[in-house]
Amino acid sequence: MTRPLTALALTCSLKASPARSSTELIARQVLDALASHGVSGESVRVVDHDVKPGVDPDMGDGDAWPSLREKLMAADIFVLATPTWMGQHSSVCMRVLERLDAELSETDGDGRLMTFGKIAVAAIVGNEDGAHRITADLFQALNDVGFTIPAQGVTYWNGEAMQSVDYQDLPGTPEKTASATATLAVNAVHLAGLLRESNYPA
Repeated sequence: MTRPLTALALTCSLKASPARSSTELIARQVLDALASHGVSGESVRVVDHDVKPGVDPDMGDGDAWPSLREKLMAADIFVLATPTWMGQHSSVCMRVLERLDAELSETDGDGRLMTFGKIAVAAIVGNEDGAHRITADLFQALNDVGFTIPAQGVTYWNGEAMQSVDYQDLPGTPEKTASATATLAVNAVHLAGLLRESNYPA
């Protein structure tokens, strides 16, 4: 029997738990949408862990990245969720990308990157513009280190410019965002299933 697909969301909020977080909210909405297709998953708020700066798999001295990387390598679908600050992804998200750079030197027995066959999607929130630019930056970086991006593999919400309403304060999920989340989920699951059956050639 084929094991169910799994997902890991790394939530790159600047707020430590248990503070309320719009980024955590949209990450969990993506996981819920994936769950509707039989995918089990968890969300980890990165700022709750001591992820050291660097570009090696293990930076030593209490570095929390190796345990997060273990979870990531065990998952079929990677959800990278970030807030928008000054039109950019968060510094926490940048730290994750920097640590993923080490994957360029990690290969399996057939010489493929360990990330080959894994799907990456993005979830972005902010009460300012920036989602399209952040999507471009994230997808370029994630693809560089071996992840596969599904069609329309991002969901996002941007609030009205120069206002202060947060995603978590809305009375409900906007229809366009909910639709994007649903499309992201079905395409990610479809592609993950295909790559499980036939991974990239060695």
